[in-house]
Amino acid sequence: MCKLFIQADPQLWQTRLKSVRLHGFSTSVRLENLYWQVLEEIARRDGMSLPQLLARLHEELTFAHGEVDNFSSFLRVCCGRYLSLQLEGDVPRDLGTSIRSLDADAILAREAKRGQERREQRGQERGEQRHEGHPVVTAAPTDRGGEMRRDTARADPARRRSLSPAA
Repeated sequence: MCKLFIQADPQLWQTRLKSVRLHGFSTSVRLENLYWQVLEEIARRDGMSLPQLLARLHEELTFAHGEVDNFSSFLRVCCGRYLSLQLEGDVPRDLGTSIRSLDADAILAREAKRGQERREQRGQERGEQRHEGHPVVTAAPTDRGGEMRRDTARADPARRRSLSPAA
């Protein structure tokens, strides 16, 4: 399994520092080459240069969420989401289709629905029972000797009573 990743081109995970102007200030962004390649593809799709895309993303992120704490992490997540949305068929692989021409609200709704379905499927696979929308724990966490852990007893007053010496 790991050979698929280990034998990949080492250039992909080497980092590059790029200077960019955001809100009139020069700053630097350090990302791995793979992320720069994906961001360049996204920019080309909408007829922008990489600096223009970064400035647009930063501007819209700041407008939507205020202060930007970790722009590099945001860019990595953008790249992952872009590739994931391509795999799901929400973003066409045809690079002639611009991102701005896509119906973002419809894509976000489909993505949210898939996320909900995956969470429900994982819950069913774990055998969780649901009661009024909340998972019901069928077994208390135990230590290696099979005894219920004390931290669990503190969190649940009924279990705490059953563990007390007077019970």
